[in-house]
Amino acid sequence: MKKIFNVILMLMSLSFFAQSKVLKSSNLTNKKTSPKPIVKKKPESNLVLINENAPLLIPQKLNDNFGYVNQKGKFVISPEYHIAMFFAEDCNLLNSPNPNAKKFGTAHFATVEKNNISYRINQAGKRVYQYKNADLGKCQTEFRKQLFHAYILNGMYGIIEDSKFSNPADRSHFKIYPKYDYLHILEGEDLSNPMIVASHKNKFGIIDVNNNIIIPFEYADIKRNYSWKLGKMFEVTKDDKNYYYIDSNNKSY
Repeated sequence: MKKIFNVILMLMSLSFFAQSKVLKSSNLTNKKTSPKPIVKKKPESNLVLINENAPLLIPQKLNDNFGYVNQKGKFVISPEYHIAMFFAEDCNLLNSPNPNAKKFGTAHFATVEKNNISYRINQAGKRVYQYKNADLGKCQTEFRKQLFHAYILNGMYGIIEDSKFSNPADRSHFKIYPKYDYLHILEGEDLSNPMIVASHKNKFGIIDVNNNIIIPFEYADIKRNYSWKLGKMFEVTKDDKNYYYIDSNNKSY
């Protein structure tokens, strides 16, 4: 009987030892980590967003040709064009009778000109469409009446709000009492807060309708064009020759 008991005890010990090896082996297997998948890094985009109120791509002139720089001032589209406009809608193409041309009328594209031929380019600088007269539709622009206007009194410029102005002899009727050499209200989307090109003591700057100075009076000229409406930028010069763009923070590009 004693011999039988010893045999059973031996078998139990062997069984426990075998299970212990299996468990250790299993634990070692679980500790092994599966190889991490290789993640390919995407190339860094040239369209850097620093100022959300400025365009991602800004026209810039170099050696008499225009290209596009990003918000860091680095050329992304090489300067090879005689004309380079902001990336903006073209209502002639948006209303095109040609459905294949219509898609190039969105603000994802810009109009450029080289060798007297006009194109639409994408943000990578690729020419994706060449203008054809047959593709141009009629713009359906909604008329929006300005709320403010320049007013000349005794040879000086001020600003009036049409709905509140009636008596030029009453100073309180003026939004800005005439004291500037020249004022021009730029066309824009916000009729209640337009940007105004102002001239004072032979220098140009930008003010708003509350007479706050947006751009200091340090420029020889500021163009009265669509750069504010299309790109939230002002086209300025300090020498009457070389024009360039600045944003509403007076940062140049």
